[in-house]
Amino acid sequence: MNDFARLLEGYLHAKDDNLPHVIDDVFAPHARLTFALATQNIAFPSRADGAAAIARTLVTDFGAQYHRCRTYYVIRRGDLPEAPRAGNGPVSLAPMPWLVVMQERAGGALRVGHGVYRWTFDSAGGNWRVSALHIDIVRMDVVGDARADAWRAAIQQALPYPWVDAVVLKAAVARLAAGDAGLDWLATFGEPASA
Repeated sequence: MNDFARLLEGYLHAKDDNLPHVIDDVFAPHARLTFALATQNIAFPSRADGAAAIARTLVTDFGAQYHRCRTYYVIRRGDLPEAPRAGNGPVSLAPMPWLVVMQERAGGALRVGHGVYRWTFDSAGGNWRVSALHIDIVRMDVVGDARADAWRAAIQQALPYPWVDAVVLKAAVARLAAGDAGLDWLATFGEPASA
């Protein structure tokens, strides 16, 4: 089993399903979270230190504002490297594009965003955990349309969760935009973000 893939899936399970206790299984107690925001359409603190602060930032506080969230890694699961069987790390993965599709709890506006994750892992006693996560948020669109809920559902149903190959993402976004003129804004998200 790929330890890194398991940890990345655990992170999305915690964040997307609003389960703060799962963060302890993913992040080291001393882990650090940092952000770079290229948009003013979402706010996060510049830094959170420790698993408890990360859980509060990425799960509890996030979940209080957003729901029906699905975050996608724009990479094939099989393309992740295996965690080393010897050594403690740190091991940093290549920058990993992501896409998020969610709704605001207050008002129901649709939010679609993308950016890049930068993951670092360490091992203590053979148990790999995330020791650092940097999140680049490149773009976050807010769509306050009466069709927001239907659009969210359509986008989420069109994408395999949580791993989506860039080719699959591009085709799904093109198909959705072609099928509904109201979704032409979605084309921007058909390409993986880079930061």
